[in-house]
Amino acid sequence: MDKIALKNLDFDIYTETLNNGLNIFFIPYSNKKNYFITYATYFGSDILEYRDSYDIKQKHPLGIAHFLEHKMFETESGIDPFTYFSKSGTDSNASTSYTNTQYLCSGTKNFKNNLKYLIEFVNSPYFTKENVEKEKSIIAEEIKMYEDMPDFKLEMALRQLLYKYSPRKLDIAGSIEEINKIKKDDLYNCYNNFYVPNNMFIIVAGNFDLGEALNTIKEELEMIPSKELPEIIEKEEPNEVYKKKKIINTNIEVPKIALGLKIPTKELKYEKLELDLYLNMLSNMLFGSSSLFREKVRNLKLLNDFYYEWESIKNFKTLYIMASSQDPDALLKEIIEEFNNLKLEEKTFERIKKVWIANEVKMIDNMDSTVSNVFSDIIDYRKVISNKVEIIRNMDINTLKNIVKKIDFKNISTVKMLKDNKD
Repeated sequence: MDKIALKNLDFDIYTETLNNGLNIFFIPYSNKKNYFITYATYFGSDILEYRDSYDIKQKHPLGIAHFLEHKMFETESGIDPFTYFSKSGTDSNASTSYTNTQYLCSGTKNFKNNLKYLIEFVNSPYFTKENVEKEKSIIAEEIKMYEDMPDFKLEMALRQLLYKYSPRKLDIAGSIEEINKIKKDDLYNCYNNFYVPNNMFIIVAGNFDLGEALNTIKEELEMIPSKELPEIIEKEEPNEVYKKKKIINTNIEVPKIALGLKIPTKELKYEKLELDLYLNMLSNMLFGSSSLFREKVRNLKLLNDFYYEWESIKNFKTLYIMASSQDPDALLKEIIEEFNNLKLEEKTFERIKKVWIANEVKMIDNMDSTVSNVFSDIIDYRKVISNKVEIIRNMDINTLKNIVKKIDFKNISTVKMLKDNKD
């Protein structure tokens, strides 16, 4: 077992890679009473088409990763995993994103049995024609529920403007038409290709016995062979946004806006982590809670709420901004004006760096935050970033300015969601 010392944080994470390629990460907290376990695969809704290890081209209906996550809770014995975990007061859940699917449990009792059971049910798919058909109506209702949510509708409209080919323009859950095409063989194909040890990892955090945890995982998983991973088939996404603008009229009280800035990263020539940090710095300086922009739009009474985040896909970084305002045109104008008149002051840059470093130090005391950061590192970089504080400390404003020079701030899409005045 290897030790990853988080530099400047006086905290250690332990890791082990089994012979079959499964990566395990242990985050011990002797001062906590609870534990958290996640068993995850690098299979999310981004993957729709691939060539398997037999060089056979596979193309599945949209939403299959999310559908598969639902069906993993169906067991041949008829025992419901949620019921099993709840008997010991253990919470359990699962989630599918564009990049991964994870199955998790957390509690204070029954650690070894719960770890063992979590692995066993994820490793024991049970799909039948009947249980697949039964699930379609359940997921169809979930899709309808999200489609009725204004914020979801706004985000999906923006995604469809930004991307021409990327699966990021599609709902993770798919569409009702697409999920109705899913067969049990589709689920088994995806499971057998992507739910394999060398495409999965486990994180165990909290108060647990390290030796017991490692031995339990080895007993359950060490003998499962690795498998040649599929070749993912993707269309090359163009640098430019697919479409520029859209207006949605719907039943809302306060208008909403969404703006997406699409940045090709091939030409930027920076390591992924470095680029991520500098772009996060840029958005924080421009639109963070203490930015001059926020102060200005609040004083102008243009802002009800405001949210932004970055998304990474192959060869691109995309900034999403979503907000609500009684004057959406004026707010959009202010955002675009901010891009057109960038003011990158070193004083602000250094202040944000100090805040980030302080947050990294504080994070270690919070197990949930640490797990979230480790999980994100593994998904984004395939490893735990052990020297993040040092990397942040070495950031300089001239590098940010050089990156900014290479960004086309006119490569944006915008959506306005307005109140439908029809009776």
